[in-house]
Amino acid sequence: MAENVIAVENINKSFGSVRAVRDLSFEVRANTCFGFLGPNGAGKTTMMKMLYGRCTRDRKSPGRMDIFGYDPMRNELAIKYLSGVVPQENNLDEELNVIQNLMIYARFYQMPLKAARERIAQLLDFLELSEKARSKIRELSGGMKRRLVIARALLNNPRLLILDEPTTGLDPQVRHLIWDKLRQLKKQGTTVLLTTHYMDEAFQICDVVLIMHKGRKVLQDNPRNLLEKNTEEYVLELFDPDSVKSLSGHNLLEHVRMDSSQEIARLYSDNVEHLKTLAAALEGGHFFLRQANLEDVFLRATGRALNDKQ
Repeated sequence: MAENVIAVENINKSFGSVRAVRDLSFEVRANTCFGFLGPNGAGKTTMMKMLYGRCTRDRKSPGRMDIFGYDPMRNELAIKYLSGVVPQENNLDEELNVIQNLMIYARFYQMPLKAARERIAQLLDFLELSEKARSKIRELSGGMKRRLVIARALLNNPRLLILDEPTTGLDPQVRHLIWDKLRQLKKQGTTVLLTTHYMDEAFQICDVVLIMHKGRKVLQDNPRNLLEKNTEEYVLELFDPDSVKSLSGHNLLEHVRMDSSQEIARLYSDNVEHLKTLAAALEGGHFFLRQANLEDVFLRATGRALNDKQ
């Protein structure tokens, strides 16, 4: 079994009267992908920043943080040397070309010129950017810029890759390409930490998912285990909530769980035949019968209402 490379115990972080992270604990094993899920304002990014020393945990109740044997409160530079960080924004220098952006960061790591050029060539090939090596940043698409930021984070062969919403706003082809690269990095010995709003992303590439809400841990497990333990297997979605009235008094309603928003009603059950029977009894209306997914678990754990900060 792989060793733990990150251990966090009872961590808190406040910004004035706002408690961004509350008594949070988790462990991350080497060569795995660990994902944070949660609504906006749940504390995901704050927790990530504390891991590599970008911000410090509350000193009144410091808890414990161990990243490869280092405490970010005391050994920030040692952790940064072992880590690569992909922030939410593509903070590239628009006036420089692709290679120049990477060369600047190679100097930060004091890489010899020949080694830097070889590493940059490897990374551009790995992330399928070789043909854009001499292109200015403003000439790149959004997906290319995102891949370049990931390449930059990998320059120093980090043991830990931290990605904050790595594929937000990208088209499906680019998202799947990045997922494939992250899987390859895991196989090569890199531990991956990410935050994401995409449930399919978490399900596809994360070995463990931690769902946060208002700074607290709500659920944590392998994505498939989260599905099996926290929601029914099938969902009947009714896109005309008024159509539920046509099921009023149906005996099978006692055997399903109903969850409604303003526009959609959802009936959950482990018995797909029950849901098929209810669908057949509908008097008109648009419906969809599907298997439950991680989004159903997420919404059940955090609620459908928006956070105050969203």
